[in-house]
Amino acid sequence: MTETDVIIFGAGASGLMCAIEAGKRGRKVLVLDHANKAGKKILMSGGGRCNFTNYSVTPDNFISHNPHFCKSALSRFSQWDFLALIDRYQIPFHEREHGQLFCNDSAKDILNMLLAECAKVGVVVQLNIRIDSIERQVDQFQLATSQGSYICQSLVIATGGLSIPKMGATPFGYKIAEQFGIKVLPTRAGLVPFTLQPDDKERFAVLSGIAVPCVVTVRYQSFAENVLFTHRGLSGPAILQISSYWNPGEELTINLLPQLELNEELKAKRQKKLKNKLKTILENYLPKRLISCFLPEELLEMSLQDLSDKQILRVAERLNHWKIKPNGTEGYRTAEVTAGGIDCDAISSKTMESKQVPGLYFVGEVLDVTGWLGGYNFQWAWSSAWCAGQYC
Repeated sequence: MTETDVIIFGAGASGLMCAIEAGKRGRKVLVLDHANKAGKKILMSGGGRCNFTNYSVTPDNFISHNPHFCKSALSRFSQWDFLALIDRYQIPFHEREHGQLFCNDSAKDILNMLLAECAKVGVVVQLNIRIDSIERQVDQFQLATSQGSYICQSLVIATGGLSIPKMGATPFGYKIAEQFGIKVLPTRAGLVPFTLQPDDKERFAVLSGIAVPCVVTVRYQSFAENVLFTHRGLSGPAILQISSYWNPGEELTINLLPQLELNEELKAKRQKKLKNKLKTILENYLPKRLISCFLPEELLEMSLQDLSDKQILRVAERLNHWKIKPNGTEGYRTAEVTAGGIDCDAISSKTMESKQVPGLYFVGEVLDVTGWLGGYNFQWAWSSAWCAGQYC
């Protein structure tokens, strides 16, 4: 029987960050993971460059059943605090659009920094370990594992969500919550491409590989970014962002020409006696293949002078207000994050400790806090884990 102060399940971003902070307080910390390598998701994120945070982080960049929950953690350990750690290790990084921050060289720089910080404070990381059972005994937890039994005062669940199962994602964290009577809200794939209805898929297959800047809207939420047509459906940053807000059966509105009120533009050109074909004019704004896919050839071949107001409106509606109902998403296989999860109402926003099970903590993606695309989910991992590390 091995005794320790803190056991953390999950050697990913939030687990390692929490271990560092608990270790700094002199706590004896053990990190356990079923994987054969620590930080797998860190290493593959951002195309291997790790989009580790964002220059602009606000609670509005997160989705949760309890929208106030993330405020405390994000304010107490901000992007600037994480950047100070990056600076200490002199990790070179660069900014991309919308304040997104990436490593210049490799995501390994982030993982090596976290492991070095763990080593400094005596954190032990054990991999290839299976957890068979967990029991709460008065003021401690007893664990039976494939590598023996353990006892700890504090147990931290940093197991992540269900996204990218080939990287080892499992529902283990949710099962632990349910074992102790903690509510788990329904989960779904977030930051994920859409698949299309069979007819739409066949129709738009010829556009595979084309990306256009768009504004995509569902209900009250809009994102202005690229939309990428794929052989399965729709992807690209705008689609990934909106997917976290989309519910099955809902229709998307996509503005393929967000910089242009096409109805007014075409009428103005017609008034100037422009005699070009509609197709020729539209090709100044959009790829030829896309235009042919969206509008009938007989209309495209018409001279602008011959188009009626009604026909111009029809063209504008099709391109400025394209409505499409996805068939679904590509699911957890390609999702960057899991939306939903452990109900934040059951967790202290100050300590990340369960309100009903003293000594049990939850951090990172396993909680019902989902960040936008752009480094926000990593920042939530750092912030929530830092908070738990001050108390566990």
